[in-house]
Amino acid sequence: MTVIMADEENKDKKFDSKSGSLLVKELRKSFGSGVTKSYEWRVAQLNSIFKMMDENESEIAEALAKDLSKHSFETFFSEISFIKTSCKVALKELKHWMKPEKVKTSITTFPASAEIVSEPLGVVLVISTWNYPIMLSLDPMIGAIAAGNAVVLKPSEIAPASSSLLARFIEKYLDTSSIRVVEGAVPETAALLEQKWDKIFYTGNGRVARIIMSAAAKHLTPVVLELGGKSPVIVDSNIDLKVASRRIAYGKWACNNGQACIAPDYIITTKAFAPKLVDALRSRLEEFYGKDPMESKEISRVVNSNHFARLTKFLDEDKVSDKIVYGGQRDEKRLKIAPTILLDVPQDSLIMQEEIFGPLLPIVTVDNLEESFALILSKDKPLAAYLFTKDKKLEQKFVSTISSGGMIVNDTVIHVIIFPYLRLIHYLLEELERVEWVRTMESSHLMPSVTRRQLCTNGFVGDAPIRYPPFTPRKQRLLTALLNGDIFGAIFSLIGWSKTCSRISASLSFEQVGIMADEENKNKKFDSESASVLVKELRKSFGSGVTKSYEWRVAQINSIIKMMDENESEIAEALAKDLSKPKFESFVAEISMTKTSCKLALKELKHWMKPQKVKTEITTFPSSAEIVSEPLGVVLVISTWNYPICM
Repeated sequence: MTVIMADEENKDKKFDSKSGSLLVKELRKSFGSGVTKSYEWRVAQLNSIFKMMDENESEIAEALAKDLSKHSFETFFSEISFIKTSCKVALKELKHWMKPEKVKTSITTFPASAEIVSEPLGVVLVISTWNYPIMLSLDPMIGAIAAGNAVVLKPSEIAPASSSLLARFIEKYLDTSSIRVVEGAVPETAALLEQKWDKIFYTGNGRVARIIMSAAAKHLTPVVLELGGKSPVIVDSNIDLKVASRRIAYGKWACNNGQACIAPDYIITTKAFAPKLVDALRSRLEEFYGKDPMESKEISRVVNSNHFARLTKFLDEDKVSDKIVYGGQRDEKRLKIAPTILLDVPQDSLIMQEEIFGPLLPIVTVDNLEESFALILSKDKPLAAYLFTKDKKLEQKFVSTISSGGMIVNDTVIHVIIFPYLRLIHYLLEELERVEWVRTMESSHLMPSVTRRQLCTNGFVGDAPIRYPPFTPRKQRLLTALLNGDIFGAIFSLIGWSKTCSRISASLSFEQVGIMADEENKNKKFDSESASVLVKELRKSFGSGVTKSYEWRVAQINSIIKMMDENESEIAEALAKDLSKPKFESFVAEISMTKTSCKLALKELKHWMKPQKVKTEITTFPSSAEIVSEPLGVVLVISTWNYPICM
């Protein structure tokens, strides 16, 4: 059995230490065959992950809505698009990563040569978490696969819909002789940790991390721990308050409602500036989520009742309950807690001692911002640290004094978007053997100069409202187009054209599209006169010669592929409405077939357009002859109903 999961067929099958041992044995055999080491295998798996994201956006969004009530656009932006970007980076850089690195030799070793060769570690275990259950499962897997390892993924049972989805999709899309999924909770994780792995990658909390480290130590297994922490935000008074409050509110509440390891955990500002900051944050929250954020569809819920109880305990502590200055509403039945701001919370309170990982944001006040450094240093090293200021000296002191995984000046959380390459290269380097310190140091030109720390700086000018909730249909179209590299789609979104119009217009020019039966034209009668005008316009376009060029033909065919690629779910929905076609049949018989036709046309087009030489008779010497293909002109395609897209 490829995937160990609690489905109908396997719900009674116990995954224990014996099962884990057998699983690892099978994967070691596969790894030992050398199949995972080849460039071709790695590329095939990375392309399949990309395809998996592309073809299943709606199902992924549904799973995350069930697990976390995540808005579909947040799912696209922070999970699907992120993974597709990681795949693209890995595919682009893979040959470079795999290439042996030449090393200079000493004259005393002449005529020897030396090089550093990257080698996969073997069989690795990825234990994922629940807050970004797709991205934080697949992103480390991409690094491990790109490095040529066999992989076992253990998704989080706290996000059961996402866990089940990953199990099904990985079995369907990836090479299950070398990549497996084990679903379950504590017993299954314990059974996995009894095995000897070549690397363990864990994302989650410190308590579980200690258990994993202890289990790994028995086998001397190297471990990568991606943990959270209390990420501070220092806010100076000399800032553009509207922009700063927007960026803080986005990083805290628009990213899974504070359930993100890099979300701002608490703010430090001066006593004098705190009231202005509270008012600004209140205004931004109303802009984002309306007067009653508990009813907003754009904000995630708390993941489960245990985390709801944990957050409630923070709020109900005697020394904290009277510090709420905004929000505080809760609905246990719906697992919702409103965005909540607290002012002057004591340092010895639970909320200031533990990572919050939720929609609560305490503001700590100091007399002078210089005091904030000592406060941050008194706690564990944060995963991220943020500063808002126009004071360059304060910025320099912040950078030189505070140690954190990521660091941003005048923004929050954007480093995970700016540095996807660094995140992936970290995973990749960690998954490779015989990568000496020289390689790490030589890679440092890709990174900030402060020990692999990601450092971003931003200004207050040109803040784009498109980044922030509410994510209207127009914003979603524009951001989706930008993330997919669809310049036409972005332009059309900016000028307010509909999604349907933008998709088709990006594929075909208006002269070829003609009159569409869209919302604006549905009441317009198409008669003989309309047809005459349409044909006249198209004949004029054809007469200009634009359609005859190789470049125009290639552009249109590529755009049809793009149209199929970007709209698979909508096409499937239309076919379901018209014919109750199953989604997979729609893909195979309509979408895939059309894309195959396009690919064939692109492959053969130059050959088809090339004049065909014809032998001439000696009597016509020195003449030459050829057959030249010529387009007919304006053609009419009348389609049928049974395969309405393909036909």
